[in-house]
Amino acid sequence: MTNRASGTFEVKMTPQEQPEDMPAGRMMIDKQFQGDLEGTSKGQMLMAGSSSVKNSAGYVAIEKVTGTLNGRRGSFYLQHTGVMTRGVGELTITVIPDSGTDQLAGLNGKMNIIIAEGKHSYEFEYTLAEP
Repeated sequence: MTNRASGTFEVKMTPQEQPEDMPAGRMMIDKQFQGDLEGTSKGQMLMAGSSSVKNSAGYVAIEKVTGTLNGRRGSFYLQHTGVMTRGVGELTITVIPDSGTDQLAGLNGKMNIIIAEGKHSYEFEYTLAEP
């Protein structure tokens, strides 16, 4: 059975120092989730953009989420893959298979991030299979 969770989150992105010969930028991610998912996450992002075409870029990120999901406690990892082609974005955020712990063991799903009027929210469709 597919479950749904939604709520808001606050995110802090901290740029990391990078060597001059590194082709990608790096950021640390620190989130605080509210709603059906209550908890925090920490992660890292790598990103690069086109030097010749405005608004074309890509990023990958891994973040570890720790907290409660609709009353079930544990942690899990999310993998982000984002691409922007001349201002048109495409983002996939997926639970890394078998990364759920404790009461979130067997978690699978996809998260959608919504940014409206400067505020962040999420919609999370997931299943909890037996480990």
